[in-house]
Amino acid sequence: MKYYSLNKKSDSVSFKEALINGLAPDKGLYFPSNIKRLSSSFFDNLTAMSNSEIAFNSIKQFIGNEIPEKKLLEIIEETINFDFPLVEINNNLSFIELFHGPTMAFKDVGARFMSRCLGYFISQSSTKQNFTVLVATSGDTGGAVASGFYDIEGVNVVILYPSGKVSEVQEKQLTTLGKNITALEIDGTFDDCQSMVKNAFLDSEITNKLNLTSANSINIGRWLPQMFYFFFAYRDYKLKNKDKISFSVPSGNFGNICAGMMTKKIGLPIDKFIASNNLNNVVERYLKNGLYKPKNTIHTISNAMDVGNPSNFIRISELYNNKLIDLKADLFAYSYSDSSTISSIKELIDDFDYIADPHAAIGYLGAKEFINLHPKANCIILETAHPIKFTKVIQGLNIKLKIPTQVESILEKKKKSIFIKNYESFKNYLIDS
Repeated sequence: MKYYSLNKKSDSVSFKEALINGLAPDKGLYFPSNIKRLSSSFFDNLTAMSNSEIAFNSIKQFIGNEIPEKKLLEIIEETINFDFPLVEINNNLSFIELFHGPTMAFKDVGARFMSRCLGYFISQSSTKQNFTVLVATSGDTGGAVASGFYDIEGVNVVILYPSGKVSEVQEKQLTTLGKNITALEIDGTFDDCQSMVKNAFLDSEITNKLNLTSANSINIGRWLPQMFYFFFAYRDYKLKNKDKISFSVPSGNFGNICAGMMTKKIGLPIDKFIASNNLNNVVERYLKNGLYKPKNTIHTISNAMDVGNPSNFIRISELYNNKLIDLKADLFAYSYSDSSTISSIKELIDDFDYIADPHAAIGYLGAKEFINLHPKANCIILETAHPIKFTKVIQGLNIKLKIPTQVESILEKKKKSIFIKNYESFKNYLIDS
């Protein structure tokens, strides 16, 4: 498999090169050059297949022969060695819970897969190389990457997060591990963090000294494995003999929903996708007026979606050959305020005895709005993080949550971060480290 830059000004590269590069030299995101539909026999047997079998078959074409099949299966089994339960709340609405991994967020899947692939390539190198993984986080990415890459030989991880704009649990997850993990607390927004990461890849003073790669969803190693749980949810839903299935995806940087759209491209018969947004709704506005116009990030209680310029939307456009009319046939987008989000959390508790985090609560609102327009629809909502990661919001509603053991222990640890004012300070840190 070859990967090309979506800016079309760089050479195509292998999976390994795309994984290590993170971003193409021309600033473009990498995209697979040849996407094949999976065989009909695969879908015929889907309901009888294990998670590992499904994951292996769904991603194998994107790896090619660069990782031996036995090793790839081993990586997959380590990546998804936790549950992905489907919780039905009524006849046409269900949640797939993606928070049962080590950092209680859906990003555990991508981070664990990428870290193990990178670790494999490092182990196979004839020359000893060290890599610096740069990652910007608006909430859950940082913790997942920190956990996934923790103590991996030959890898140093630098996490940039916006000061005061992540929850306490999220911050502790990325600032307390130590060893090969460093947290940089940025004076700004997530978009500022993401901009710094992108600029670092284009800064020869940095790249001449460090072997950089990124662990954001701009990296194909983080983005593509997110396909797995769309397959798992579809299989489990079909076991109940449901008809067409749509997905409501809480969306910020649009990597997650883009992975879902890739599953449709390779044959998974998903009906529609709902991008459920907070007030950072550039895609919703684009679908309405045809103008893609990023705007400054708005800080909300669903902070992992506080993205004013979602990087992965260009991949979605590529999947649809940059034809807005085709995209609009599959993608719906709705946005909601913090007050609507809080009302949604209350409604889920009162009506279904289900506690959702703020992101899933927005996913629920998007699914409801879609079903109001399409009464026969069946929707699966991605519950992307454990509600305990948003204690200020949940406890503010007088809801009692059982605190998981791993959260109790991490809250007792002392935060360790380096405050960074601007790009020059960030650059100096990388060069001097």
